Amino acid sequence: MRTAAILPVKRFSAAKQRLGASVGEVVRAELARAMVADVLSALARTRSLERMIVITDERSVAAAAREVGALVLADSAAAGQSAAVEIGARRALADGSERVLCVPGDCPALDPAELERLLHRARGDDELGRASAPQVVIVPDRHGTGTNGLLLTPPDAIRPSFGPGSAERHRALARAAGASVRLAHPPSLLLDIDTGADLDALRKRLSGAGSAAAQTRAVLGRAERPHILSGASSS
Repeated sequence: MRTAAILPVKRFSAAKQRLGASVGEVVRAELARAMVADVLSALARTRSLERMIVITDERSVAAAAREVGALVLADSAAAGQSAAVEIGARRALADGSERVLCVPGDCPALDPAELERLLHRARGDDELGRASAPQVVIVPDRHGTGTNGLLLTPPDAIRPSFGPGSAERHRALARAAGASVRLAHPPSLLLDIDTGADLDALRKRLSGAGSAAAQTRAVLGRAERPHILSGASSS
């Protein structure tokens, strides 16, 4: 089944404002850039993804995305994550993709093996290899309320509606569209980074994650900011 990943990325100058109490402005931008780089790397190593579509107006992200073979589309509306994902989904559908996996740029511990299992389990072909009824797979955040991943078969199965409370909202949209719906919980996609508490959770995860999130580790582990990795700045 032809599958495209969709990654919306806002400008780094506007990224991670909720981390303000824990991380300075310069480091926030560096951290946002590093997390996106780690997500791109994980997606590029996920063999079941035939294409990556990045929607952004951030030039450095566009350059990095093209280096790993991604298609870059302008975030022309700049109207938020849902609108950006719709831009990507329309392009994926036009290009012949049968489903899309929408992920955020702030899940730096993303594990390609977990994505492979998610995509394999969600295959909806019938016995002749044809796509069956529309499917929506929702990956909630670690709190169970937001949406960190959205797997749509076909790409326009529903219109995405990210933001607070989006997990239940996506379930309702799927039911209204007559699509099958289920929740999935790949651990590395449950943790997005918005607050100091999220940074502390990331620190704990990376302490045993081997070589995962190399770019993010490099930013958080610099000598001048050890407090970020130690958890002293978490709230």
